[in-house]
Amino acid sequence: MTNAEDSDQRILVVEDSPMIQRVIEICLRQPARHFDQRRDGASGLAAARDLHPDLVILDIRLPGIDGWEVLRQLRSTEDGQDVAVLVVTGHNDADTRRRACDEGADGFISKPFRPDDLRRAVDLLVSG
Repeated sequence: MTNAEDSDQRILVVEDSPMIQRVIEICLRQPARHFDQRRDGASGLAAARDLHPDLVILDIRLPGIDGWEVLRQLRSTEDGQDVAVLVVTGHNDADTRRRACDEGADGFISKPFRPDDLRRAVDLLVSG
């Protein structure tokens, strides 16, 4: 028999806008999902290492350490290689998409996003 908490999902949102953080949480809210939020790269990276989330939703333009550096440092650790990372950014160009993939992101969504697109991307990343 499995414990109900074993199927819970921990999602870390690293986004400097409180409004976008709230929108993401509202779009993705489910009983078995738990959210942690950070507003800068350094605290986001520390939380990713400490909390071992199932998914990190990562903005690129962050105060202090930017999202690219967070992604690089996260992927440089053994534990960080296993966490799914969804880049969510206002930059919707081919170079940014390509860079996200090259840096090790598992998914990419541009802002503004449609709630259904965000839900679909997250469901694919945390269900697989």
